[in-house]
Amino acid sequence: MNKSYILVSASLAMCCALAGCGGTAYEYPFQNPKLSFEERAADLVSRLTPDEKVAQMENTAPAIERFGIPPYFWWNECLHGVAWSDYHTTVYPQAIGMAAGWDVNAIKQMADYTAEEGRAIYNLSEAKQDHKIFQGLTYWTPNVNIFRDPRWGRGQETYGEDPFLTTALGDYFVRGLQGGDAHYMKAAACAKHFAVHSGPESSRHTFNAEVGNYDLWDTYLPAFKHLTTESKVAGVMCAYNAFDGQPCCAADKLMIQILRNDWKYNGYVTTDCGALNDFYNNHRTHPDSPAAAIDAVYHGTDLECGTNVYKTLKKSLDEGRIAESQIDAALIRLFTVRMRLGLFDPKEKVKYAAIDSTVLEAQRHKDLSLKMARQSIVLLKNEHDVLPINKDNLKKIAVVGPNANDASTQLGNYNGQPSKAVTPLDGIKDALDRSGVEIYYSAAIPHVGSATASFDSIIGNVRDADLIVYVGGISPRIEGEEMPVNLEGFLGGDRTSIALPAIQTRFLKALAATGKPVVFVMMTGSAVAIPWEAEHIPAIVNAWYGGDNAGTAIADVLFGRYNPSGRLPVTFYASDADLPDFEDYKMENRTYKYFKGKALYPFGYGLSYTTFDYEWRAKPKANYRTDETIRCSVTVKNTGTRDGGEVAQAYIKYPSGRNLPLKELRCFQRLTVEKGKTAGFSISIPLAHLAKWNDATHGLDVPKGEYRLFAGGSSDDEKLSAAFTVQ
Repeated sequence: MNKSYILVSASLAMCCALAGCGGTAYEYPFQNPKLSFEERAADLVSRLTPDEKVAQMENTAPAIERFGIPPYFWWNECLHGVAWSDYHTTVYPQAIGMAAGWDVNAIKQMADYTAEEGRAIYNLSEAKQDHKIFQGLTYWTPNVNIFRDPRWGRGQETYGEDPFLTTALGDYFVRGLQGGDAHYMKAAACAKHFAVHSGPESSRHTFNAEVGNYDLWDTYLPAFKHLTTESKVAGVMCAYNAFDGQPCCAADKLMIQILRNDWKYNGYVTTDCGALNDFYNNHRTHPDSPAAAIDAVYHGTDLECGTNVYKTLKKSLDEGRIAESQIDAALIRLFTVRMRLGLFDPKEKVKYAAIDSTVLEAQRHKDLSLKMARQSIVLLKNEHDVLPINKDNLKKIAVVGPNANDASTQLGNYNGQPSKAVTPLDGIKDALDRSGVEIYYSAAIPHVGSATASFDSIIGNVRDADLIVYVGGISPRIEGEEMPVNLEGFLGGDRTSIALPAIQTRFLKALAATGKPVVFVMMTGSAVAIPWEAEHIPAIVNAWYGGDNAGTAIADVLFGRYNPSGRLPVTFYASDADLPDFEDYKMENRTYKYFKGKALYPFGYGLSYTTFDYEWRAKPKANYRTDETIRCSVTVKNTGTRDGGEVAQAYIKYPSGRNLPLKELRCFQRLTVEKGKTAGFSISIPLAHLAKWNDATHGLDVPKGEYRLFAGGSSDDEKLSAAFTVQ
């Protein structure tokens, strides 16, 4: 090709970049919306000085005044609604509660509404030139770690113990938060904490997680793989702990081999906050902060949540210890995200820039919060049909317990602040309004307390009640992220025992001794062992941390205005004796997939005020090849006397050998079925999705042999079953 033609073509391309080829003049190509985001980001990065480049790799990215670029604070949170804002926001049920709803469409809508409120806050902040923390559009959510052990205090932030359920909910959350626009993101999601991370909190800065390839690919990686390769999540956060002897943010296998090379992930990666300091202060894998910074960048960690380690990169650049091209690659990824959010474009081009404060706590958002709170509630026991409560039979009701009127409990952690939170006591009062029923209330006892406490005065006040509602459980003030808590059963944010605190069991025994029916409403972010309560309390409802409308949702279930349809996203074990060592990351005897004991309440379990029956509509074939898809269908009939929701679930049982799962969720669907009517449950399972790690071949393959598919209402409910062979 003629050399002069090449030069003329390059000059014309630059003119188009600067002029926009449509008459609009741009001083620099990075300002031109007609170029790709990656081209614009690369142009901007090429114009920055080394000092400016390094400063942009901190989560408190300063202004670049000579280009008119304002400061940007990367760190923000929206686990279940926009968190930690100066404004009132809608607070949905805690993530574990949303998971108990098993409703992917509700998760997607919730994430979309959350992004809407986040955009409003960002727009308000920008108008005031307020660039402080928790105003940005890069949210470090969702948490798709696997809740492998119920003692982990942060398990409440996850979607439970199952990789398939976690992947489905995480996928819909990311798609909802990032929006459906073909060009701009509504907000940016971030999958965390990559990748083998789930406690203990007390040792997360020093702990080295050791797992084999089977557990890595079967349990810890599926959600991250799907979110990075299919959901196109904007960001990934690497974890505090080490993996195979290397800090996660500089782990060869996780960061280079899997994330960047195998999965071809080109989004940004941020550290967890302060994680780089752990390289040399706690893991002791690096001699100092410059070495930590260089290694993290080399492994594709683009952003430091923190402000002191990446500062050393400028000196390392000057000394030739790191190539400027590596810094540039990180910055191009970072600026591409900000450009995809429309932050470098005129407001009239970005439809989300017009969202205003009227969307904050909009009625449709609050309605969805209530819907999801209702869906999250799991009816664990209902002996003698104590529930739903018939208020016509009541003259006095006693509402007692530490969570009965404590709004801080129901809001969970990583939460916003609503303008109003309806507590269980509020909800019961509203349900009994103008009924003439006397309501007695007392917090009665703390969550954790003296085993010798006297309950005499409280028992005296509830003895003449027709019904006692005890609202207890635990609280996000004593379980959560690395907390200064040291109480019986709780340490540093985690739990040292999964048993219900002893004072609560003693109090429930005293309530039961009155001879009056007792309803136990349990709030929790994790599985609680309640063997005595399961045997002796007639009605037990698990309500999680239900968000701003938790009290209304609880009352709706208690009084029959809503038929409970929540299903457990975690196994409820009977005792601590069922659990392996907390620090052991092997999945042997963990979760419903590998637990060989008898669960108190199994994964996927939940009762209803009605009943459901299952029939095959079309059974699976008898034989499949590994490149085929199982397609079959089931009819679910409501055989009871009330309309209700059912979560139809399909599980696979694998051939024997290779330590394969005992059973594994592979399809589910939330159904609403009127009494006497039916609904269809379509099952589609690609055989390729059943691939497991094979040590013999050093890769993933689909095991050959005899399988079984079963469908029902929980992991222990084999209403229908069919055998098939994979050849």
